[in-house]
Amino acid sequence: METVERRRVTVRGVVQGVGFRPYVYTRATGLGLAGHVTNTPEGVVAEVEGAPAAVSEFCDRLAAEAPPLAVVDAVDHRRVPVAGGTGFSIVASRTGGPARTLVPPDVATCADCLAELADPADRRHRHPFITCTHCGPRFTIVTGLPYDRAHTTMAAFPMCPDCAREYADPADRRFHAQPVACPACGPRLRLLAGRPPHEVTGTDPVAGARSMLAAGAILAVKGIGGYHLACDASRPGAVAELRRRKARGDKPFALMARDLADLDRLVRTGPEERALLTGAARPIVLLRRRAEAPAGVAEAVAPRCPDLGVMLPYTPVHHLLLGLPGDPPGPRLLVMTSGNLSGEPIVTDDDEALDRLAGLADAWLTHDRPIHVPCDDSVVRVCDGEPLTVRRSRGYAPLPVALPLPVPAVLAAGGDLKNTFCLGEERRAWLSAHIGDMDDLATQYARERAERQLESITGVGPAVLAADLHPGYRSGQRARRDAAGRPLVRVQHHHAHIASAMAEHGLDGGRPVIGVAFDGTGYGDDGAVWGGEFLLADYAGYTRFAHLSYVPLPGGDAAVHRPYRMALSQLRAAGIEWTPDLPCVAACPPDELRVLRAQLERNLNCARTSSMGRLFDAVSSLAGVCHRSGYEAQAAIELENAALTGPADDGPGPGYAFALRPPPDGAAGAVAADPAPVLAAVVADVRAGTDPARIAHRFHTAVAGLVGELCVLARERHGPDTVALTGGVFANTLLSSACARVLRERDFTVLRHSRIPPNDGGLSLGQLMVAAAAHATDHHS
Repeated sequence: METVERRRVTVRGVVQGVGFRPYVYTRATGLGLAGHVTNTPEGVVAEVEGAPAAVSEFCDRLAAEAPPLAVVDAVDHRRVPVAGGTGFSIVASRTGGPARTLVPPDVATCADCLAELADPADRRHRHPFITCTHCGPRFTIVTGLPYDRAHTTMAAFPMCPDCAREYADPADRRFHAQPVACPACGPRLRLLAGRPPHEVTGTDPVAGARSMLAAGAILAVKGIGGYHLACDASRPGAVAELRRRKARGDKPFALMARDLADLDRLVRTGPEERALLTGAARPIVLLRRRAEAPAGVAEAVAPRCPDLGVMLPYTPVHHLLLGLPGDPPGPRLLVMTSGNLSGEPIVTDDDEALDRLAGLADAWLTHDRPIHVPCDDSVVRVCDGEPLTVRRSRGYAPLPVALPLPVPAVLAAGGDLKNTFCLGEERRAWLSAHIGDMDDLATQYARERAERQLESITGVGPAVLAADLHPGYRSGQRARRDAAGRPLVRVQHHHAHIASAMAEHGLDGGRPVIGVAFDGTGYGDDGAVWGGEFLLADYAGYTRFAHLSYVPLPGGDAAVHRPYRMALSQLRAAGIEWTPDLPCVAACPPDELRVLRAQLERNLNCARTSSMGRLFDAVSSLAGVCHRSGYEAQAAIELENAALTGPADDGPGPGYAFALRPPPDGAAGAVAADPAPVLAAVVADVRAGTDPARIAHRFHTAVAGLVGELCVLARERHGPDTVALTGGVFANTLLSSACARVLRERDFTVLRHSRIPPNDGGLSLGQLMVAAAAHATDHHS
């Protein structure tokens, strides 16, 4: 009977950069096993030798007791010849071969490191780059695999003897922690100010930065994934000046608070929100404001917005900026917005920060650890007790999404707004971090760098490309240029949204769903601007079952930026006269009103649209809520805000019902949902002096009623009983909740986004699934 056994164990998943090798070392030595462990492009590989019972226990419990940041996808082990020897070691990483391990995301500073940061007796007291195996930068500093210090931007910082001793000690929390550093071995924080910028000497950089913030200055602060622009959120002048410099319009700023207690007086938080705020990912969490005016926050932080976007510190620099216990008083609530002009990508390079942010910042709190890949803050909110990701980036990227079907090596380009791209192969897909809007050339360059890095760390070499159907999208044009003979699959925008929801929920596409895709714009099969769609869809294709009735979109983007134009177009389509008592008519300058009337009569520069996002804009202006939109979806957001203050038990309101119009003369085609009766009801309420909040609530209820009615009709005619709610409009939690409630009351299974954004940030995942289905069909035909 064999008394010694040796096994080779391969662990795949997020197992590098999370303390997995030290964990393996500790488990193996605790069980008296000999052998070694190493990082490889495939994952963590160990060989263990010893008593068969001990070897079995090692293999059986390896995944169950893994480090907190590890995500173990698979543990494979097989017998190998006994090699003899004693002791267990961590050996140098192996390179070569395809990358199949998973790089972890960047993680908020852990409690142990925070305790050391605040401890005057600790050698890392107030060290701005304190980190350990369980926290700190990962994704944004990785330059290659395997994950070792030599393949990170920490390679330029040799460890001092003390750090090297901790790094080599299996009993230490920093055993093989690649970003480990201390004041003796860097990186180094600096405060720069003046024109041209020069280093401020004679004071601690953080103390100097805190003093400047308290005095009303705007600072560029280098973080994990890029620069933030920061100011004291309690100073109206500083917030207004930052808004002016950044050309931000009325778009809300994000806030960073010192701790939860500072948020409790401002916003309402439940256990789900608190878990998100204090978790390892530390996203911006959108929270409902308290009804009373929030003391200590300038109104210009988020004007007329129902939510405040807040986060807690996630780097040592943030904790130092907001003050440790015993520090002199300073700002406890900071505006923290991405370091860029609106529409540009976040700045990561130090020289570029001094140039591009020169007109925005009064000073720079910077350091010399390079950021290899940009990564904006993630944005999450809670809807019906579940997380709803609005932007998936820092803290989540590049964690893979498990796919319900194996796919070939695909690169999906995403859309042109809120761009992300997606790489997939076999049963995994990797969504990029948030890239931004593709109109800006710098964003396109940032996208190219991010794509190269993600292909490098995933080992996916795309054989198939996917892009949006829109012929003018820059993302699609680039995909066409890069195809180089590879197949390029064009995917209709709303089909991709629905496929994204299906993939997130693990549907294999064997049965179609009723996809309800509501957003602002998406190129339709007929060349019109779609956006109020009911599609019967699987991955292989779709049928357009219903849509909002077409109306003209006068002047294209002009109608988006001036919602009163959309309201006037909708009124004309509904046969309702433009009278001066209507808020949208009063908001339109007389000369523009005359030109707009002629434009609509002659159908000049008037694309047809079925967009639900534009209908929200129209009702927002018609009800007198918002006439000009300074940022995406402002009119719709303010309409939701108004509805939240309306009576919850008001019901749909008299006349608030869409008219369903079948295709003419029994012809094949889609049902048209005509909003004319709803618009007439809104006009009647406006003329009767009804509170805009009541009008807004009635409109939301009417849209939810339409969703229920059309889904029932689709089920009666075609059979599907699963509904996917998707598209940017469903970031509106009031509408999402109402639609889900109506559908469940009618015995539908409802799919809503959680980990993947419903907006265009999740589009690329759906494109990937549709392209994979098309590729499979081509290969089997």
